[in-house]
Amino acid sequence: MGRLVVSTAPRGFHSLTDPVNRWLAENAAGDGLLTVFLRHTSASLVIQENTDPDVQADLVDALDRLAPEDIDYRHSLEGLDDMPAHVKTMLTGVSLQVPVVGGRLDLGTWQALYLTEHRVQGHQRSVTMHYFGT
Repeated sequence: MGRLVVSTAPRGFHSLTDPVNRWLAENAAGDGLLTVFLRHTSASLVIQENTDPDVQADLVDALDRLAPEDIDYRHSLEGLDDMPAHVKTMLTGVSLQVPVVGGRLDLGTWQALYLTEHRVQGHQRSVTMHYFGT
């Protein structure tokens, strides 16, 4: 088991693919399954397009339309972006299971593993990783 701490910039996608593959190599992973769990309620984990940054920008815009900041939410103690961030996390999730083949994430050609920051300001985010395999 391991933990990765990520400093996020404001709202957007932060690739975890390389640091997770390094962690797998350091732990002599072979073939198996990796569970990644994000220990926060206003950011999420996704597997998405890794080539065209317009995809990520469009996804941020789409999530903003699904959970806008200009609604009168009851929960607003941490700022106008906090409750929409909780909604976005509920829609996208905080845990993923990814096959590992030959010691690397078995992602498709155009895929990457991302931490998606839903808050306007960047944060320190903690990802727990658990590998099970040979």
